[in-house]
Amino acid sequence: MTALATDRRQFLAGSGLVLGLVLPMRGAKAMAPAGPTFAPNAFVRVLPDNTVSVVIKHVEFGQGPATGLTTIVADEMDADWAQMRIEFAPANDPLYKNLAFGTMGTGGSTAMANSWMQMRNAGAAARAMLVAAAAKTWGVPASEIKVAKGVVSHGAKKASFGDLAATAATMPVPDKPVLKTPEQWTLIGTDIPKIDSLIKSTGAAQFTMDVKRPNMLVSVIQHPPAFGGKVKSVDDKAALAVPGVVAVKAIPQGVVVYGKDTYAAMKGRAALNVDWDLSQAETRSSEAMLRDYLAQAGNPGTQCEANGDAAKALAGAAKTIEATYVFPFLAHAPMEPMDAVIEPKAGGADFWCGSQFQVGDTRAVAGVLGVPFEGMTLHEQYAGGSFGRRATPDMGHAVESAQAVKALGGTQAVKHMWTRENDITGGRYRPLMVHKVRGGIDAKGAIVALDTITTGQSFMIGTMFFDAKEPFDDAMVEGLTKSAYGFPNLRVGVNVMKNGVPTLWWRSVGNTHTAYVMETFLDRLIELGKQDPIQARLGLMKEERAKTVLKRVAELAGGLGAKSGRARGVAFHKSFGSYVAQIAEVSAGSDGLPKVHKIWAAIDCGVPINPNVMRAQVEGGIGYGLGHALYADITLGEGGAVQQSNFDTYRSLRIGEMPDVEVAIVKSTADPTGIGEPGLPPAAPAVANAWRRLTGKVVERLPFAHPSNLAASGGKA
Repeated sequence: MTALATDRRQFLAGSGLVLGLVLPMRGAKAMAPAGPTFAPNAFVRVLPDNTVSVVIKHVEFGQGPATGLTTIVADEMDADWAQMRIEFAPANDPLYKNLAFGTMGTGGSTAMANSWMQMRNAGAAARAMLVAAAAKTWGVPASEIKVAKGVVSHGAKKASFGDLAATAATMPVPDKPVLKTPEQWTLIGTDIPKIDSLIKSTGAAQFTMDVKRPNMLVSVIQHPPAFGGKVKSVDDKAALAVPGVVAVKAIPQGVVVYGKDTYAAMKGRAALNVDWDLSQAETRSSEAMLRDYLAQAGNPGTQCEANGDAAKALAGAAKTIEATYVFPFLAHAPMEPMDAVIEPKAGGADFWCGSQFQVGDTRAVAGVLGVPFEGMTLHEQYAGGSFGRRATPDMGHAVESAQAVKALGGTQAVKHMWTRENDITGGRYRPLMVHKVRGGIDAKGAIVALDTITTGQSFMIGTMFFDAKEPFDDAMVEGLTKSAYGFPNLRVGVNVMKNGVPTLWWRSVGNTHTAYVMETFLDRLIELGKQDPIQARLGLMKEERAKTVLKRVAELAGGLGAKSGRARGVAFHKSFGSYVAQIAEVSAGSDGLPKVHKIWAAIDCGVPINPNVMRAQVEGGIGYGLGHALYADITLGEGGAVQQSNFDTYRSLRIGEMPDVEVAIVKSTADPTGIGEPGLPPAAPAVANAWRRLTGKVVERLPFAHPSNLAASGGKA
């Protein structure tokens, strides 16, 4: 990238100065306003019409960073919420990288955590320069100037941000702007409505599905019936005969059908006759894989964490129990399946996508098309969910979309879309995992040892996200390692298995299964020792913040007592730096499954930037996690074909099954940590613990609706 050739004063008067950085050409071009604009850094723009636009470096797929980041800036600027606007950042790592990743990206519940100080400084710098502009204009000391709700004042003199924008752009950028103290915050910590709620409610928000380009074609793909399969030959006569079908092309990922509209493309795909080469495909069934996993699960594996001597303590324990947990493959199934629009142009391409890895996806498209990255323009879109699916280490869908454009000649705009069936059968699942666990108590009922062995597939090893010098993949065992509990004797081991099913992080990553193992097995050990589920957990906890959320949820729910015919269970988990405790109340449904009436949750994720968004994320995490724990299961049949294809076979939580959720937010002065994912892990174990207390049934194989769990009760999913 070539830096702009300009001096500091010229640059500041034009499009602003990035704190500590010169704005690279592509970033400057993408940021260039239509008229005079005050842009003190890469994240804030004040327009003459008095609107303040915040540049959002994270994808917005419903989890709320657009609102959170804007709230931080607005508070430090003392802006009025009504004047705030947002725009999505261009693909530019030097300016907009996730500070936790080193590249642009959204994931790991890092959006607020990595941006907290960055956005505070951006807002504070803008405020300081506006104050300096007012002081110069009015000839008064800057220390006497006040700012409130977007109005700068000194006695009777008043000016809006827009009034001062041109002069503010000539002021020096403070190296270390003075930040507000918590007691000075006016927006942070309040229930501000989400900044994108209105446009999403009216349909004005643009998603990739909404993008239309001149002479654009729509393409859909038929993937091989087993992972790793290749195209051998294609009979496309019937497909090409469908009105509106323009072309059929084989690409490395499958067979693409191009149509003048979506219906024509899908109808053409249905008419395809493809002969597949499955010689290198994964043709084992998921049950065959599971047998291999179970055979390996007894091996101690690579040691990930150890404290004391778990084997010796178990040998001397008064009582011991053991369990083998099985977790299935799971699809992400966001409401908007994968999609992208690519329009080639001279020396590059325009690229529309709700991208989770903006620079990675854009570079991938450039690489396939054979154009320079500098010639690419990413138009970041709103995305209809992800749960991790849009963030693939190999930028898979961006590559596939670019392959579809290239195969057609690379001259025409193409919207490449996955249908729901592509999405459910397309892989990148939460991995199949097996946990073998042993634990023991002493004669007084105290837990003396815990030994866990995780066996499964790593989606990190071999990617840019894994350091080959590391002895194990922490994503497989997170939540078991670095736990908030202090066991006197602990060992965590891991066995890495290989198969041809493409897997990926799934909302809460390893915590989705490790929390279930830890909390349900711990509950059984506590019961074995005739201890109180809450008090015993408190006694094991090493951190005060963990104890606080557990006490708070117990207070919120009024303890674990439930009326006749119901039972309550508790679970706690720390993930992504945040602490979450939940209590679930269940009864027995007519289908032999838990009917979840209510879940109480207490969370501590540092400074609560927007409690409204936080509650929504906890509620959403509970609903998403609960539906998958109760019903969802991706299975491969003989030959490796996925058996599920849409929501009729991949069961999701229905609106009438969503429990009432009550969330308490623990006040904290710690820097913000994750909230998009931490609400999910405790939900399933809280329900499982309540279910065991109600029925005596131990659920070691998920989902709850698996036939092995229903057989004894005679129920059916």
